[in-house]
Amino acid sequence: MAQFYVVTDCEFDGPTPGQNSMLSFGSVAVSAEGSKLGEFEAVLKPLDGAVADPDILAFWQIHPDAWAAATNNPEPADRVIERFVGWVRSFDGQPIFAAHPISLDGPWFDFYLRRFIGRPLLEGPWISDRLFRHAPLCLMSMVAGSTGRDHWQCDVKDYPPQWLGDVEHTHRAIDDARGYANLLSFFIRNRQVDNGS
Repeated sequence: MAQFYVVTDCEFDGPTPGQNSMLSFGSVAVSAEGSKLGEFEAVLKPLDGAVADPDILAFWQIHPDAWAAATNNPEPADRVIERFVGWVRSFDGQPIFAAHPISLDGPWFDFYLRRFIGRPLLEGPWISDRLFRHAPLCLMSMVAGSTGRDHWQCDVKDYPPQWLGDVEHTHRAIDDARGYANLLSFFIRNRQVDNGS
């Protein structure tokens, strides 16, 4: 069965899943050959009992358009996650979660998947119906490994625009997910295959 990637970017109102809330996220499905298969975008209502972090709110104040995109017309989080799972399962193949970096977006998705469908982001191979079939892919680490760049040089501000498909990094989740999907597609299409020689 073919593999495909679910390149995801999320926006939030604090650093800690559960204490704070995921505001929105965008995902782009990308085939193993680098073709785009579809998109998903959602705005979520804050979690009951969660509070926004003042430092993160200060960041959003200087990005009002992105804040509006992350907060307008929110849906209940449980419905969003159920729709997202249905969207992932609508594609043929084995999905792989991907983010830039996985250490930022991964914990949010792990928390929301656990809370609303009772399943973690990463499940062992003994689980036959797991949502994501392989370990998540860190796109930042992929760039470092592919280019020899130092880890701290693997940031969107340091990338040539063509790597991101000339998509501006706006902090609107779907825009940033599109840029990261283009990044993945660029490296898929330009990788050198190790034939063991």
